[in-house]
Amino acid sequence: MSLPSPTAPLETKYHQDAYRFIYEALHHTQNKLDRSSSLNDEEDAHITGQELMHGVRELGILRYGLLTSHVFAHWGVHSTGDFGRIVFDMIERGEMRKTDRDQLSDFFDVYDFEDAFDHNYEIVAPQSDSE
Repeated sequence: MSLPSPTAPLETKYHQDAYRFIYEALHHTQNKLDRSSSLNDEEDAHITGQELMHGVRELGILRYGLLTSHVFAHWGVHSTGDFGRIVFDMIERGEMRKTDRDQLSDFFDVYDFEDAFDHNYEIVAPQSDSE
């Protein structure tokens, strides 16, 4: 997936912030995987649905910490499949692009929100200089 525009559609099933977050998570994931969207070859910048969902998890935890699942629920997002529907809404509106291999099912059951954001959340204590 790649993005030509950061704008979200006006009438959507999900909160506008969920659309903006997907856009930001795509860039976060591309940067993390060293696949810049400015590359000439779109294939080289392509992010799969599963890769994007792992970027969503990472960025969500970085931004919202233990509140991630609550923020996503406020947006109407309760599963990775919901984020997939957002991506495909954006593709349909011309705000994202996909390859022939990309499918909505790529986003289903990538991880469980409760496990990813609540049960497996780790708090890392900063190390003091004397240790």
